[in-house]
Amino acid sequence: MSTNSDRFYVVTGGPGSGKTSLIAALRSRGYNSTVEAGRAIIQDQVAIDGRALPWRDPLHFAELMLSMDMQSYRLAEQSVGPVFFDRGIPDVLGYLRLMHIPVPEHMHNAARAFPYNHVVFAAPPWREIFQQDQERKQDFDEAIRTYDALVERYKSHNYELVEIPRASIEERVRFVLGKVGIDPGV
Repeated sequence: MSTNSDRFYVVTGGPGSGKTSLIAALRSRGYNSTVEAGRAIIQDQVAIDGRALPWRDPLHFAELMLSMDMQSYRLAEQSVGPVFFDRGIPDVLGYLRLMHIPVPEHMHNAARAFPYNHVVFAAPPWREIFQQDQERKQDFDEAIRTYDALVERYKSHNYELVEIPRASIEERVRFVLGKVGIDPGV
């Protein structure tokens, strides 16, 4: 593994599991992070009445997510210290699995060419915080299926998944930082 992949930590999970809130809390503490590709793409595609939306053209949506995730990776290579990714490239493969769409070989190649730390943080489905919104149209049952598909994809790429506890944002921040060997402080 390269030095970069050692410091690149993915936070994955189904929709509405608190991933983005956790990433925002890490960012507020000064840690480098990325934005979730899917949400950004949906917002942009809706604004322009584009077709690369999960409910219009899921493969095109996946291609744009892959492109954005590779760009996020390249930008992260220019930073110093740990970087927390709001999803990683294997999430795209998990999404296609969930949609019953065969994963193109170039996407498998991308998952191998852009490695992350072998420890991946998985935010489990959490009914009490789950909410639908403009971009998140899935129901809770689909959030569970998404989580299962993502976990399977990361495991198939030899990542070790560490489940994030269902706890307050601050407790989740302390948990993640402790697991990566950073003193989370008080």
